[in-house]
Amino acid sequence: MSFNLGLCSISFRKNSPEEILTAMKDAKLSVIEWGSDLHCPPEKATEIAELTKKYGIKCSSYGTYFRLGVTPINELENYIAAAKILGTNILRLWCSYKNANEHTEEEKDKLFSLCKTAAKIAEENDVILCMEYHNRSYTNTCQSALELMQRVNSKHFLLYWQPNQHLSEEENLKAAELIAPYTVNIHVFNWKGDEKYPLALAKDTWKSYLKLFKTEGSLLLEFMPDNQINSLKTEALTLKELVK
Repeated sequence: MSFNLGLCSISFRKNSPEEILTAMKDAKLSVIEWGSDLHCPPEKATEIAELTKKYGIKCSSYGTYFRLGVTPINELENYIAAAKILGTNILRLWCSYKNANEHTEEEKDKLFSLCKTAAKIAEENDVILCMEYHNRSYTNTCQSALELMQRVNSKHFLLYWQPNQHLSEEENLKAAELIAPYTVNIHVFNWKGDEKYPLALAKDTWKSYLKLFKTEGSLLLEFMPDNQINSLKTEALTLKELVK
């Protein structure tokens, strides 16, 4: 099995779902992660599902902005229902609103208990909740992400991975190797600090990253080097070269 190649809709928040799907079709990308903040809030899931199917594209995942420890847990099932309408059993979530080292022991225990509750809800609904590997969340380092995975210990509660643009390639490789067994999907971009660059300038680096992951799940382009939808075709070509 090989990676599915696609796009995060949040890359183009200024564009409509139709414009995004048209650009994806032209770039020959097969899957999309719809974001819940703008393009596909839960109440629009049926409309977006029908539109996605019309363009012959599949929904790889539902990119929610549900934050464990912030969003009421009783809202989780609304997002799960929307994901199923979209045709996916994978939801991206955020774990907390601050970095791991900013939590007290009491806050950490409470958060982990909540994560176990979320994992149980996911199991009951046969979906997978994937925590964003990102700053301003509990999973901001590979060590904290691993700790969370081990404490929750559920195949319904896993991770995304993406390189940390503030770390070196060597540091990112080490992190990727450690959390690869728990990783479902990967967000793909080429950033250094706050600057965005074409993915083509990081082909060798990304080939090194991808060797560490099982060739399942999706590689999802996230943001363009110039923030322009017209750049999607070029970035998609590079993405395809990475998996040849």
